[in-house]
Amino acid sequence: MSDSTDRAHLRRALQLARRGRYRASPNPMVGSVVVKDGVVVGEGYHRQVGGLHGEAEALERAGSAARGATVYITLEPCNHHGRTPPCSQALIDAGVARVVACHDDPNPPAGGGFGRLREAGIRVDRGELGQEAARLNWRFLTALRWQRPAVTLKWAASLDGKIATATGDSQWISCPASRRWALDERETHDAILVGSGTVLADDPRLNRRLNRARRPNVRVVIDRRLRMAPAARMLSEPGEVLVYAAHRVGAERADPERVGLLEARGATVVLGEDVTPAFVLADLFARGVRSVLVEGGGEVAAAFVAAGLFDRVATVCAPMLIGGHQALGPLGGAGVERLAEAPRLDAVRVRRRGDDLLIRGFRERCLPDLYASVGV
Repeated sequence: MSDSTDRAHLRRALQLARRGRYRASPNPMVGSVVVKDGVVVGEGYHRQVGGLHGEAEALERAGSAARGATVYITLEPCNHHGRTPPCSQALIDAGVARVVACHDDPNPPAGGGFGRLREAGIRVDRGELGQEAARLNWRFLTALRWQRPAVTLKWAASLDGKIATATGDSQWISCPASRRWALDERETHDAILVGSGTVLADDPRLNRRLNRARRPNVRVVIDRRLRMAPAARMLSEPGEVLVYAAHRVGAERADPERVGLLEARGATVVLGEDVTPAFVLADLFARGVRSVLVEGGGEVAAAFVAAGLFDRVATVCAPMLIGGHQALGPLGGAGVERLAEAPRLDAVRVRRRGDDLLIRGFRERCLPDLYASVGV
């Protein structure tokens, strides 16, 4: 087939893969198209973890027409028996003639699918759109590459860069369309993280409301001094709540009674010597969390920026002016002393959401490093 034909089928496979964005985690999103004699005979995508992988679903739909066909996949087929059998073997058993995939699978237990197919006499080609496919799965690839959850920093700010007035009033800076986008972001991340200041000021539920994800999100609170109230609304929501607190702040030790009260309400209190972003992300990764949406406040976001432990920034800029020296900005902390030290973003995209501007970008060098990890 021509390069343009391959590209068109791979683009369709990427469209299919994206349908799994709410339920595939911790697996990657995968889409697949089976083509026989120029006709699409099967399509599929990985609908949810534990279910059929994209290529397995496409082969099932193609049936006997898969023999001698070309199969387009968004990434290298898996070569191990995890929750489901290896897709490399499914392709071999189906008798396909050719496999075209966007990029390698960098996950050591699952990799090797290309080699297994070639051993079975199947032609294997790495197709185009490798960068597009890697960007689609940036959360999955980031967690693999750096062995920590992928981190998105999210906030809504006025045109003059304020996330609340001097009195703390912040609802609502963004318009309804932007707030719906923000809820969708919650659906595509495993966990939502805030600081104790946000909990005390807003008493948020931090829940998923669009009912698109497979399970409730993990809610994370960085609360070094255990100031969070046991009556906090998020503790009444289904799903896990993790509270990270310090063993000791100055001469004051963590109060066992407060720990007990929070845990009696269903929270898990994790005590550490130094509750840094690195400590929190390492613990979350060990618990199976592969992506985190940091929603606030300014001091928490600044801590992740200062540590270099963020991958993506997603912000709403609203057409309003708040002003005031005491009004809150999205990033607290000491900040940088020189502009040359300021972290920059790559691959920035801007679009309208109602009256607001939605601005998204990746940490400098994040995407190139991910592309290199999958051979594109």
